[in-house]
Parts: sequence; C-alpha cells; structure tokens
Amino acid sequence: MSITDSPPTVGSRAVRRRSSDRGFNRVFRWIAVGSGVLILAVLAAVALFLLWQAWPAITASPDELSAAVPRYPEDTSLIAYVGPLVFGTLLAAVLALGVATPLAMGVALFISHYAPRRIAQFLGYLVDLLAAVPSVIYGLWGFFVLAPAVVPVWEWLNQYLGWFPLFAGTPSPTGRVLATVGIVLAVMILPIITAVSREVFLQTPKLHEEAALALGATRWELVRTAVLPFGRSGVISAAMLGLGRALGETMAVLMILSPGYLYSFHILESAQQQTIAAYIALDFPESSGLAVNTLIATGLVLFVITLAVNMGARAIVARRKDFSGAN
Repeated sequence: MSITDSPPTVGSRAVRRRSSDRGFNRVFRWIAVGSGVLILAVLAAVALFLLWQAWPAITASPDELSAAVPRYPEDTSLIAYVGPLVFGTLLAAVLALGVATPLAMGVALFISHYAPRRIAQFLGYLVDLLAAVPSVIYGLWGFFVLAPAVVPVWEWLNQYLGWFPLFAGTPSPTGRVLATVGIVLAVMILPIITAVSREVFLQTPKLHEEAALALGATRWELVRTAVLPFGRSGVISAAMLGLGRALGETMAVLMILSPGYLYSFHILESAQQQTIAAYIALDFPESSGLAVNTLIATGLVLFVITLAVNMGARAIVARRKDFSGAN
C-alpha cells in the first residue's frame, strides 16, 4: 500500500507565508519597500518643484522675458530661446558618447579577456580612479593643456575635411570649441562605461567561451561570437549612464567652451553652441525674479531630456534582452 502526500492547500501556503513574514524579514521587507517609494517620491518632488518654479516663465509673454532675462531676443518665445541650448547640449553629449563608447569597450575587453591578471587589476584601479577626479580638474586640464594642444589638429581637420559640416567654418585659435569639450566629456564618462562594460563582459558564461574555443575560434572570434552578444544590453546601459553624465556636466563645459546661442554643427568654431547646465551656472549669480524662473525652466527641459534618455535606454535593453547571448 502506497502512501501519497496530498498537495498543499491554499490555506497552508498562506499560513507558511505569514509565519515566515515576521521578525527581521518583515523589517527588511518594509525597508526595501520604503526605499523604493522614497526614490519615486524624491523624483516626483523634484519634478513638481521645477514645474512650480518654471511656471511664471512658461506663462510670461516674450516682452516680459526679454525685459527680465539678459541676452533674451525680442519677440522670441521661451521654446525658441531654449532650443539652441537643447541643441548644444545634445550635440556635446553625442560627441562625447561617440568618442568614449568604442574606447571604453576596447579597454573593458582588454581588462576582461586579454590582459594578464596583475595588469588587469592595475588598469581596473586606474579606471576607477578616473571616475573620482572632480569636474573642475578636468576643466582646468581642458582649458590649460588640451585646448592649446589640439588647435593644430582642428586646423588640419578643417583644411582637409572642411567639406564635412562638423569640420566646416573657421577654426578657433584658442581651441575653446565644442570639439574640445566633447573630448573632455568623453574622458569624464569613459570610466563609467568602462567599469560597467567590464563587469558585464566578465559575466559571460564560461561554457559559451569554452565551446567557442573548442570549435577552433580565435580570441577575436570568441569575443565577437560569445562575449559581445552576451554583453550587448549591458553595454547599452553603460552608454546611457555615460550619456546622462555628459548631458548634465557643468563645470568642465563652463570653463572650456566659448559660448554661443546658435543652431550650428560647426564644432571647430567658437561662440557657436552652449549647453543648458553651463548656461544656468553662468547666468544664475546675476539673475533675479523672472530671470531665475527662466533658468529653472531650462533646468526643467534638461530634467525631461535626461528622464527620456533613461527611459529610452530601459526600453532598448528590455527589447534586446530576449536576443542576448545570456539566454
């Protein structure tokens, strides 16, 4: 005669759940829930503050804005005034991302799959150290060292590649242009992208790597067929983290860039572009009243852009997760 266990009933499962949800487990659960709610509350509070403070500028007439805000053109709406700042912010961030992402992937692959262990550890510490350097140090380096050094490079690009819109125009003799800012921002976001990509590449299943090597794959074929497909979503997330840093960078841009308020792709000319964060930092000490509300309105635009970038990154990662080598 066989004895069979009856399946657990709904009531028994509920009793076990209530019995396990006590003591420190209950405290930890409420701490975790409270932390998540706190993040949402802080985000909502920041959004409401920006909207509340920016509302006078949003509802003001162009004549009121031109009378209160320095360098505000007459008969210009707030959207038309913020437009060049948004353009400059996105252009600087895209330049930085385009330079930093390939370099970061190369450094991450070298640390994770090519370098000897001691060298990899040293390079990892060095990359992490770069992330701790203050923005003002990068700004000083860009102003005094990088900008004068890259002037011949910008002149060469303008002479031989001036037909391309980015390198057209008259190069600045000081080097304080958006191209220099893009390089400095690329150096600043390089540690972020490298650190995240390195950890993602190190998580590649050893079974996948050994299977590729067993089939006669070279080191590059191993990286191309096993490592990169597995880490694609992680690299995208790392790039979006770096993009968020580049969008909000203030001091380095403020110290290096010769500002302008134009829709211009000429990254080798001075007085062409300006970013939102640098614009706020530059004008805030001398602003009052409606001018402060206008600056906060531009900050609201930057907040929306950053939020949209992060949401877009999450959507890309979620869409590509099913095609990742991790599955």
